[in-house]
Amino acid sequence: MLTHEVGQRGTIVFEKPVIEITTGELPDIARLQRNIRVIYALAFFHTFMLIVPVLVPFFESKGLTLGEIFYLQAIYASMIVVLEAPSGYLADRFGRRAVLLIGSIAHGLGYLWLNFADGFVSLVIFELLLGIAVSMMSGADLALLYDTEKVLSESEEIHTGSIAHLGFTKSIAEGSGALLGGVLALWSFDAMVLAQSVVAWICLVMALLLVEPPSDHKEGVPRLLGFNALYQHLMNGDKILRKVFIALPLYNLATFHVVWLVQPYWEEQGLSLVMFGILWFAQSITVGIANKCGYALEKYKGAVFSLVIIGVLPIIGHFGMAWVGGWIGIALCFILFFCRGLYQVILVNALNRRVPGSVRATVNSLTSLTFRFGFILTGPLIGHMAETQGLPAALNILGVASILVFVLIMLPLIKAVVHMQRGCINSSQH
Repeated sequence: MLTHEVGQRGTIVFEKPVIEITTGELPDIARLQRNIRVIYALAFFHTFMLIVPVLVPFFESKGLTLGEIFYLQAIYASMIVVLEAPSGYLADRFGRRAVLLIGSIAHGLGYLWLNFADGFVSLVIFELLLGIAVSMMSGADLALLYDTEKVLSESEEIHTGSIAHLGFTKSIAEGSGALLGGVLALWSFDAMVLAQSVVAWICLVMALLLVEPPSDHKEGVPRLLGFNALYQHLMNGDKILRKVFIALPLYNLATFHVVWLVQPYWEEQGLSLVMFGILWFAQSITVGIANKCGYALEKYKGAVFSLVIIGVLPIIGHFGMAWVGGWIGIALCFILFFCRGLYQVILVNALNRRVPGSVRATVNSLTSLTFRFGFILTGPLIGHMAETQGLPAALNILGVASILVFVLIMLPLIKAVVHMQRGCINSSQH
């Protein structure tokens, strides 16, 4: 039986399926405990990106314009769209470890190829390999973490802390990689790419150390759901699940465009590549801090307050960057990265605790697919506008879009949470 609970101060609380392991003997507990550390290590090296803080200048050094860079990212997103849902299905069907191994190999090959890439076409090959890697690894690591912890612990709250720690680990990795990448880029782009290609293969070593936890067939749904059954579960079941499933990719998109606009924004301020690395490090740490704050914010201030904050921050960030500029505009950009850290914990946890483990990787992949498809439609347009009309025009458009998402998506989600809380309180009184 599935039950609802209301947490302290109205935390978004979720259906908790009864878990009963019935298949085979449990793997060695020590290996499962090691699984958690290895997943964090895999996430660290996967996001230890030396090239990210200077990726726009790097692509420009290969002869690409800002518009072409956005088109390149749209191609990358297209590959993920093609493989995202199948990769989630493969992870649920054949195991998360197998999919993570495939993704790690593609990740290593992609950065190996980047050492020889030059020009738009060769960079397309790089982006396609990275698209394969991300589509395979997206959702599978989180699903494996959840599955492992379900075997090791009966506590539901441990998942929230794990999501926060996983996000924090990725932010620390991205930030520390940014610091080193900025220094290496000032010395040589070639040295930076070579170092990145070496780091990329560590992911394969980590994936090889993982073990698959025992599967569970008694979570209230079949081991594998058909597309129609899965759609009915997401869209016609729990109202909050449906709204979170829609909100998550949209808020991911709302804070992702600025990732590709912030480096040209810094270039307009005349900053050095070393400063690029420092600022990217600071932004990554901001995401990590927000990851840690997300659970506490929801626990002590409540779900409604947390959702309002997530909805308002992109509006302030986009318009602030467009209207103010300079170092104040750079500082306001951090608001968007703080928002990114909050929804990565609050909305991601809301989604994952409301779906059965047997389809968790698939659902995570579907949210990523929706986000990537959104970027395919909007990314080239934003890039073209930034190149032809200027960065402020593009940022203003993003600000208007953030207002629409808040009104059309976030407010209905907030109302659904309030309704659920009132219903649970009334039920408890009777």
